[in-house]
Amino acid sequence: MRHSPKAMYPRTALLTAFLDHVMRRRPVEKCSVEEIVAGRGVVTPDRPPFSWVTGAVDPSVGITFGTAPARDGYEIPLRVYRPRAVRDKDTDVPVVVFIHGGGFVQGNVVMYDPLCSHLAARVRAVVVSVDYRLAPEHRAPTAAHDCVDAVTWLEQHGDVLRADTTRMAVCGDSAGGNLAAVTAQVLRDRGDSPIRHQALIYPATDMTLASPSIHDLAGAPMLTRASIVAFREHYLPPGSDHADPMVSPLFGRLDGLPPALVQTADLDPLRDDGARYAAALEAAGVPVRLTNYVRVPHGFASIPGVVPTSAQHRAELVEELASHLYGDGPAEPSHPADVEVPLAAPGR
Repeated sequence: MRHSPKAMYPRTALLTAFLDHVMRRRPVEKCSVEEIVAGRGVVTPDRPPFSWVTGAVDPSVGITFGTAPARDGYEIPLRVYRPRAVRDKDTDVPVVVFIHGGGFVQGNVVMYDPLCSHLAARVRAVVVSVDYRLAPEHRAPTAAHDCVDAVTWLEQHGDVLRADTTRMAVCGDSAGGNLAAVTAQVLRDRGDSPIRHQALIYPATDMTLASPSIHDLAGAPMLTRASIVAFREHYLPPGSDHADPMVSPLFGRLDGLPPALVQTADLDPLRDDGARYAAALEAAGVPVRLTNYVRVPHGFASIPGVVPTSAQHRAELVEELASHLYGDGPAEPSHPADVEVPLAAPGR
């Protein structure tokens, strides 16, 4: 069953209307490169009433900084989240590498503090958010290379991170979901990947824009087809092959990849990108759980305060990461599901 944008949760719809009409948010296709660059540093304050929408930063998590070397000599900034309950000498904790969204063009690591600190506290893991280089100054495959290089360096420096880097997961939303999927494929090809799980939140997986939802939901709130096209034009070098697996993981070799959680939003033009990728993973023999959250738009993970199903989304994300990083994970793939009402978070 598919749902129309009119079915969006009322308080979610109010927020999107506020952003679009009251704040007069300019979509990326109407912004100059200078405006895009200037907007990258915008961060929502971690205090009410803002945190009522974005969620609060978990005070039980400490935040520090670091860098990892890229293959071209650039130092990739890292934002590191460590639960305060995990003492420095306790290195038996896994690592979640988080890759933020923003169309490969926008976004920053600080605006994901609420989600990353939540994952660190609830999964009981060191979370490392990668501040990869953005387009159009740095076009593909620079962002993917930065993510691969960061994970590679982290794996080799568990002593610096004070964590068990033989147990790692990659997690990302939107463009970050794309980069997480690409990173998992590249490290699989290397033959000794430390990645045990990939958590992909409404990922972009097909730069050919062939998913039906991109056309069916072309005018959706939060993300439109016009913006998707603009992001692609900024990210890809002229003349690029849109089906190159380094930018379209749907067209990569999928066998042998780590188990995956794919979460999609039903009112999102990228909905079918996630669903198609999950189906392709399953066909390749990869254990995968696909959950479609109905009545919510693209970006719902960043606005938990106005999304009634956010508790279930976060509980599922935490449970899937924890089960694969601390155990063997689910015995078999879960069938695709639509989630419409909040469910109780599983205890841990």
